[in-house]
Amino acid sequence: MSATLSFTAPTEHGPQDVTLAYARVGTGEPLLLLHGIGHHRQAWDPVVDILATEREVIAVDLPGFGESAPLASGLPHDLPTTGAVLAAFCAGLDLDRPHVAGNSLGGLLALELGRTRLARSVTALSPAGFWTRAERRWAFGVLQGMRRTARSLPLPLVERLSRTALGRTALTSTIYARPGRRSPGAVVAETLALAHAEGFAQTLRAGRSVLFTHDVPGIPVTVAWGSRDRLLLPRQGVRAKRVVPEARLVRLPGCGHVPMNDDPALVARVLLDGSRPQEASAASTSFSTVGL
Repeated sequence: MSATLSFTAPTEHGPQDVTLAYARVGTGEPLLLLHGIGHHRQAWDPVVDILATEREVIAVDLPGFGESAPLASGLPHDLPTTGAVLAAFCAGLDLDRPHVAGNSLGGLLALELGRTRLARSVTALSPAGFWTRAERRWAFGVLQGMRRTARSLPLPLVERLSRTALGRTALTSTIYARPGRRSPGAVVAETLALAHAEGFAQTLRAGRSVLFTHDVPGIPVTVAWGSRDRLLLPRQGVRAKRVVPEARLVRLPGCGHVPMNDDPALVARVLLDGSRPQEASAASTSFSTVGL
């Protein structure tokens, strides 16, 4: 069910009024889903129905993305501020330390919520923040190119391209390993979401100095990486494992940077398994970590 929540977040820059759009479905322990830069909460649609059989799923549009308003003028879209906004969002929905899963930027935010004890478990899919300087420049350059393309294409052309597998590949192959599987409507919607993302430039600017260097002790942490991730290269998962040594490092064979559409069953299994007690998770999982 789609809704919006308006609340006041106590950030480092003082109290801030924020409105975020979200969808909430399912029953069970709460699982908060965080998308990547330039995307929107619908990125999780391929796995939501599976997750909702065992979890209460809350997929949120981050500030300045999807249907959520950007932060107030002059307020940085950085890790501490966005983390404070998400903490206040959870409080507003009476979510007491939900499980948190995120992709790319969302994976970084999930790890930060885990580090600050605001999550009961974390599953990070190709999280940002484990790059070298050269890898970050590559990723940011690709993202800026995707943004320019999305903003330059007329809507009728996007709609026409989305109707064929070749066109969907041209529009989305940077983030999907199997772009032909994405529905035409979803491709149009996410192209528009990228073109209209008011928080894109500020979020990218704040990310230039970001490195995640903290351990996340005391809670189950899973870091998963698509073997065909072209944006944040899979070797970054090995660095993440060094930073968070107790994390379970999972390889997603045949998946790209946004793996939920490439292999929904596998990704849903990883998310559900990552949000179970650590002992049960270890006993029930045999994912490969080879090749990262």
